[in-house]
Formats: sequence, structure tokens, C-alpha cells
Amino acid sequence: MSIPPVAVGLNAVVMAAGETAPQVLVVPRGEEEPALPFGPFDPARHRTFEIGLREWVSEQAHFQLGYVEQLYTFGDRGREAPLADLPSSEEARIISIGYLALTPDTADLPSGGGEWQSWYRFFPWEDWRTGKPAILDGQIEPALRRWIDEAETEGRREARRDRARLTFGLDGRGWNEERCLDRYELLYSSGLITEAARDRREAQGMTAVSRSMASDHRRIVATAISRLRGKIKYRPVVFELMPDLFTLSRLQQVVESIVGFPLHKQNFRRALDRTGFVEGTGKVLAGTGGRPAELFRYRRDAVRDTQATGITIPRSR
Repeated sequence: MSIPPVAVGLNAVVMAAGETAPQVLVVPRGEEEPALPFGPFDPARHRTFEIGLREWVSEQAHFQLGYVEQLYTFGDRGREAPLADLPSSEEARIISIGYLALTPDTADLPSGGGEWQSWYRFFPWEDWRTGKPAILDGQIEPALRRWIDEAETEGRREARRDRARLTFGLDGRGWNEERCLDRYELLYSSGLITEAARDRREAQGMTAVSRSMASDHRRIVATAISRLRGKIKYRPVVFELMPDLFTLSRLQQVVESIVGFPLHKQNFRRALDRTGFVEGTGKVLAGTGGRPAELFRYRRDAVRDTQATGITIPRSR
């Protein structure tokens, strides 16, 4: 029995805080869908997966990676592999290893490379910072209820209803910010987003409300958002997105932009004080239009050898 070829690809979800929303680094492709930096693993040239990944990001996006961690391995049959010189056989199985990279740098990139785009451009239903997104009441929830009603049996309708309640908080079940990937998977499997139209030709009227991405790259970004939203609660990774000096207000804004909802200011600062993660510098940021704000720094050396937790996320009521 012949064994079909396997091709290993590498892709990076590079995230930065941005001024008003979290940013993801994409590689524009003209009129085609944007893609993540992506390329094949070459065992003859790349000593490690991470070395190969860094080469592809540098070549395609003109960006040098800092903090990187392995995210997930994606191996679903039928995946596309844009931008990669992978085996052309139709029998080849594409295995893609995704990485999450965090950076405080959102400077403009050299011409011909990557560009920063708000991750809420690709996932507008995830941003609750100013209240419930209009797209939920206006398009997603009605479409999901139609999808539920279209099930052939009561058992399937109930299964669909339970899934929609769990992921999108229908019927007052509550919103869990860490279920970004689950929500994307539901929108895809119910045929409500552009990728479903492209892959299965069955999207149902939501193709213009958010930007699609090449291959399954939007699914990979959703995986990264879910990972980051969960991880900031048990590891201090949010500081990989911060500059050397920052105000506490800016730190809160960055955390809010990641989790997608406003925080209770006093409770956030009390919880931050208990962690010992930051220390004041005695310097202030002037020109803020109000009382000068003190600049803080992350105590990286002080927490490096401890069992550091993450940032407490107290919702604003």
C-alpha cells in the first residue's frame, strides 16, 4: 500500500496591541484574501520548525519575530496551502503547525511586506467593549435560529440549539470570551460566513459582514485569540504586548481590547497590585489632557523565577 505524501507547513499569528484594537499581521495578496505569513518546513534547510517560521515571516512580512510559542497543529483533510511551495499531488496531506507571536511593535512595515489589521475586522462579533455588537442581534442570532429550525428532527434541532446557546450565549446563557474558536466553527459549519461559501458553496447572507482569510487562516487566528484570552489569566503574557514604559490606564485598555469587554478600573488595579507585576518609575506622561499619569514598568526579573499567575479580569458592571 502506497503512503500518500505529507507536507508540513508553518504559519504565524503575530499579534500586537494597537492603538484602539488588537492587531494581527497579514500578508496582502492583491484582490485575493489576505493570509498569515506561511511557508513550508524544509528539513534540509531548517534545523527547527521555529527557525523555518522566522525565515518565512521575515521574507513575506518583513518583520522580525520576538516572543513565539507553538499554538496548534492543523491537519484537516483538504486544507489549502497558499504562498507555500508544497507538493502538488492531489493526494498530499497538508499538516500546518501554527505559532502565536506577541510583539509591542506596531510600526509601519516596509513596502511589499505585511500589514497590521484589527482582528475585530475578521471577528466583529467578538468586540463587546461598547456593548453587544450590532451584528449579533441584526444578523448572526436570527441566522442561527433559522439554522436551528431547519434541522430535520427535534433531536437535531435541540443539539443545534444547545451548541448555539453554549457558543453565542443565546437565550440569556451568557458570553464566554474564550470561545472565539467555537463561535467561528459554528458559523462555518452552519454556512454563515464567507469561507463556507468558498469551500462548500452554501453561505447564507453573511459574506460581507466580516473579512475572510485565505485557506483556514481565519480559523487559525480564532484559535490564537482563544488561546491568548485564556492565557493572560494564568500567565503574564500581556506584558509581551506592552512597551518598556506604560501607564496603568494603557495596560487596562490593552487587556480590555484583548478580552473584548470593559473592566472595572478599581478592581483591576487592586488585583494588579497584589501580583507585584509592575512598579512605578517616578516618571509621568504629560500631555494627556488631565492629571499627568505615572509611567510603570513590568518587573520581568522579579517574576521570572516565580510561579507567576496572570491578570485578573474583573468585568465592569
